[in-house]
Amino acid sequence: MVFEDRFKNHILPDKIHMLNVSFLVPQMRREYGGCGGNIAYNLKLLGDTGYLMATVGRDAGLYLDWMQQNGIPTDYVRVLESEHTAQGFVTTDLDDNQIWAFHPGAMQHSHVNEVSQAVRQASQPIKVGIVAPDGRDGMLQHAAQFAAAGIPFIFDLGQAMPLFDGEHLKSFISKATYVTLNDYEWQVVQQRTGWGESQILNHVQALIVTRGAEGSEIHTREGKIDIPSAKPKAVVDPTGCGDAYRAGLLHGLLHGRDWQTTGRIASLLGAIKIESRGTQNHRFTWDEFATRYRENFGTPL
Repeated sequence: MVFEDRFKNHILPDKIHMLNVSFLVPQMRREYGGCGGNIAYNLKLLGDTGYLMATVGRDAGLYLDWMQQNGIPTDYVRVLESEHTAQGFVTTDLDDNQIWAFHPGAMQHSHVNEVSQAVRQASQPIKVGIVAPDGRDGMLQHAAQFAAAGIPFIFDLGQAMPLFDGEHLKSFISKATYVTLNDYEWQVVQQRTGWGESQILNHVQALIVTRGAEGSEIHTREGKIDIPSAKPKAVVDPTGCGDAYRAGLLHGLLHGRDWQTTGRIASLLGAIKIESRGTQNHRFTWDEFATRYRENFGTPL
């Protein structure tokens, strides 16, 4: 929602303790999102199939239809009739200040889904997984279940950062095969765990740190790989770029790509996403993606 004025003109600093405000928002847009949904959407654009494991509420019908229209399987999406689907409401003013409200809804029950269920029901072996921001108990249990099943997985802390202390983070890292963080999250993880790069690489095969327009870094036991940022045609909306990047990582892992190529695929996917509003409105063909890859990095895909 867009408030066509500035919050500061309607909030009195000396009355902040008794705040009671209302904003008229003539413009409103509703977008499909969520980390899991965004990752699965971007994987499909790359020609892969990602199986979303999530809990949604009784109001999820339109989103489930959208996923099916876009070829995203919903085999492991469980509908809880007693809840609403997790959703965020944001009002933005003309200075791009934002006021957010987030309702977790059915996401709080994500632990009712089990990785072992997917292992039993899958028609093909599960090659790789990702534990992305979700309900707290669900993240803890899914990480343990991936590890118990011997399935390599990425740990993606993201917006779930406030939910976990240093011991929880150590537990995630010790079970994961790969860890991906943005530069701010990386600083927080080091602070909370007391672990630096070398300690984390004692547990995982790669630590990926994204730095926005400055590119990203992939740390392995063999050394650091610098990944340049891809150039977007326009900077429209950064929301969901991290999820697109993570889909690129999964694509590279699924197809046995080296880290140089995997990081560049992820970087380009993030750049393509930033060109569109919302997190699931960008589209491309594989030939178009390959052409932009060659234009950005000078080598064929």
